[in-house]
Amino acid sequence: MKKMKLVGFALLLVLTIGFLAACGSGEDGDSSSESENTNTESTEDAGNADSEGTASGTLTISGSSAMQPLVAAAAEQFMSENPDADIQVNAGGSGTGLSEVSEGQVDIGNSDVFAEAKDGIPADELVDHKVAVVGMTAAIHPEAGVEDISKEDLIKVFTGEITNWSELGGADQEITLVNRPDSSGTRATFVDFGLDGATPAEGVTEDSSNTVRQIVGDTPGAIGYLAFSYFTDDSVVAMSIDGVEPTDENVQSGDFPIWAYEHSYTNGEPEGLAKTFLDYLMSDEVQNNIVPEQGYIAASKMEVQRDAEGKQTEAN
Repeated sequence: MKKMKLVGFALLLVLTIGFLAACGSGEDGDSSSESENTNTESTEDAGNADSEGTASGTLTISGSSAMQPLVAAAAEQFMSENPDADIQVNAGGSGTGLSEVSEGQVDIGNSDVFAEAKDGIPADELVDHKVAVVGMTAAIHPEAGVEDISKEDLIKVFTGEITNWSELGGADQEITLVNRPDSSGTRATFVDFGLDGATPAEGVTEDSSNTVRQIVGDTPGAIGYLAFSYFTDDSVVAMSIDGVEPTDENVQSGDFPIWAYEHSYTNGEPEGLAKTFLDYLMSDEVQNNIVPEQGYIAASKMEVQRDAEGKQTEAN
């Protein structure tokens, strides 16, 4: 009898051990299945993160018409790489860009001048992003017969002291002045560094550089001023000043006097799509390709620099 009890006890022990082993196996199976599910979810999450990594949203930019071709070209390329992003690039002048970004009407305000140079702009609230450098010069109708002018004579032309190109050895054509409005950064840059601060005489006034180019090209005797990026054909002539040609190299060296930084201002530190796009503007892809292709100069390539007061010094 005692022997049978021992056998029964041993059999019960074996059955108990088997049951526990089976339970352990089931738990391991569940654990493995859960691990597989976790891995699957992680893979799916990674896929969503990749798709969500593409920039999206709407961005509104306004301001400098001299800067518009560059920013528009960069925006077009950016949107081709980020189809869920919508970037609107409008002109209107540097003053408009600065006032609209400071008032929160746009996300980015483009300007050819420092915000400190514009009255009524809370410059201390704006963050400056120097995207590039732009050279500017006088634009003249090809038939005027003058391609090089001294700064002294340039000032006399724009202040109305010289009124016919024949006075400078050119054609017998009356001079028509084409200006930008007071809000224009192109005007401010040209006045400061091309006319040494002299106020231009009254003439035709146009809101955009595109219109200035069209009027100068269509009007014999006309003269205006444009960023280098607008001299894309022979409809207007880019004038040399004091024998110095208007080239990127001469701007970089500081030999050609009329140039400005192209600023993109934000109201406070940029966030979201504004930050992503500004980072893109400063990327090698844009600085080494789109910037020179559009007729601008990467700020890093300048051998000279300017401060908000217009003082030019050697670059650090």
